[in-house]
Amino acid sequence: MGLDLRYAEGQSPLDEDEKEGLKIRTISTRGELDEFEQANIEMAVKWSLSRKIPLEKMLSIAFIKELHKRMFSEVWKWAGTFRQSNKNIGVDKFFIEQELKKLVDDCKYWINHQTWSNDEIAIRYKHRLVKIHPFPNGNGRHSRLSADILVSHILERPVFTWGGAQLNNPGDIRSEYLNAIYDADQGNIRPLINFARS
Repeated sequence: MGLDLRYAEGQSPLDEDEKEGLKIRTISTRGELDEFEQANIEMAVKWSLSRKIPLEKMLSIAFIKELHKRMFSEVWKWAGTFRQSNKNIGVDKFFIEQELKKLVDDCKYWINHQTWSNDEIAIRYKHRLVKIHPFPNGNGRHSRLSADILVSHILERPVFTWGGAQLNNPGDIRSEYLNAIYDADQGNIRPLINFARS
């Protein structure tokens, strides 16, 4: 179809059938794709941060899908649907829903029992969500917006700043973010919390 994507470190490549889900057929480069996706994401941010989302709705598989759909539905036909292939990251495609159910249940427990600080709860949620990697594309951006919604709507803290940069572009800020993710993968969540507030 002519979509030529270059992948930065930490990005999961799209399968050819996933690329076929592109709604805007004139997109041919990563830069063009990023531009259209960002415009769609900005609409989702406005939608999510302009309303009160209760805990039971926010921490549900239905909301996880709805948020992804709102973030990417102008660009991808499969927005809001779980991936049908395995990637270089994430759980097996057959276990996505099961792992998400565990995650939302765990997060409700963390909140109800004040297991960690509010920032740490939101960042642990974000980290597990991106590790599950439920969607073909946009998992990092989706998990960050999910953490922003959780921390602002439910935990009554300001949204995160995420290094103050566009994290899907290669560079020092993205490298710092990925290193914080890798630390969290090894059980050290503190660098990711610090990065989210930097």
